[in-house]
Amino acid sequence: MRVVAAVLAITAATLVSACGFTPLYGDVGGSPVLSRIAVSTPDDRLGYRLREQLEDAFGRSPGQPPLYRLETQVEQDRIPLGRRIDDTATRYQLTVRAAWTLVSLSGGEPLSGVETATLTYAAADQPYAAIAAQQDGEERAAAELSRLIRIDILRALSGR
Repeated sequence: MRVVAAVLAITAATLVSACGFTPLYGDVGGSPVLSRIAVSTPDDRLGYRLREQLEDAFGRSPGQPPLYRLETQVEQDRIPLGRRIDDTATRYQLTVRAAWTLVSLSGGEPLSGVETATLTYAAADQPYAAIAAQQDGEERAAAELSRLIRIDILRALSGR
């Protein structure tokens, strides 16, 4: 029984490797390239958070010269949701939109895209808690945008 299972596993692995299948997160799929992307974001709190998240997601290696430059433009919109009796919001909806362009430093056609992250957070009565909730919302939006941008770039680079 074990011999049959081993033969089937080897046969399946051979067939999958022969068909040209490349995992999206595998080395051939573009991951080593991601570590050589220099990230440029706006100089504000949200831009800093997005740059931090993207560099972590890409596994940026500062010892190697970059092959690509990722430029992002970020805009956010905050909408109050729900009203208390004193006409203050009980929640906020935060929509963050990031337009990105990946430029090869050796020349070539740039890649670009737009991603949007929408989330909500509670409005607190205390000033410090309100600021902390908004910053937490921005952090979560930056993490989601980073994930979406990384997937877009992996998909685009794997097609090249």
